[in-house]
Amino acid sequence: MFASHRRDRILELLQQDKQVLVKDLARLFNVSEGTLRIDLRILEDEGMLERTHGGAIPRKQQAAANELRNPSRSQLNYEEKQAIGRRAAKLVIDGQCIILDASSTALELAKGLTDHNYLTVVTNGLETAMTLNQNPRNNVILIGGVLRSGSKTVEGVLGKDILSGIHADLFFTSAEGLSVQEGMTDFSLYEAELKKLMTANASRTVALVDHTKLGRRSIASSVAFDAIHILITDGRADPVFLKQFRRTEVIIAD
Repeated sequence: MFASHRRDRILELLQQDKQVLVKDLARLFNVSEGTLRIDLRILEDEGMLERTHGGAIPRKQQAAANELRNPSRSQLNYEEKQAIGRRAAKLVIDGQCIILDASSTALELAKGLTDHNYLTVVTNGLETAMTLNQNPRNNVILIGGVLRSGSKTVEGVLGKDILSGIHADLFFTSAEGLSVQEGMTDFSLYEAELKKLMTANASRTVALVDHTKLGRRSIASSVAFDAIHILITDGRADPVFLKQFRRTEVIIAD
């Protein structure tokens, strides 16, 4: 890949995820971290981004303009995410212990759980935690870690000790992509590692994936294909792709 093409791709990822990390990009493009730092410096000199320790974020002025032109990740396929979240809420029974990742789809699930009682909810999503904490009958545990710049997501494995002592009934998770070969994948290596720990400490894993993410893949694998017990997607999902889930319960949300 030519350097110019690589830099264009960096800007696309930055627009999508609001942050890029040198380590992740080096693995994605199979180049040295030194090469990526040069790319980021050039893009910063061109006014396309702001470098941070270990990565980069969008320029403040540019980010504001992008928000006007482009919907945020939480707004993309919002109706599908709402439907998936509502359907997922029907799987939860009062008194259960559940784990929710910090995805926008899991947030829609959280909105549907505010009337549930005596839940123990473990999450790394700040907004998800605040939504569920509105009901005093629920116990909400926020996993510690690093607050991702420009988001409401706590990531990293600093909360692994908390997770190791928790035995959840269900783990609800979304991803950047879901493929048969790689399973569920994310752009952030840190987020993927945290999701692996969440999966290991739950009896069942529920994938919340809208049709646009089926068949896609990203950098880091989080949940193996065979580790998914239930897939909840929307009515626009490719039926040919869904046939590959022979041992996974597939639910179509409407």
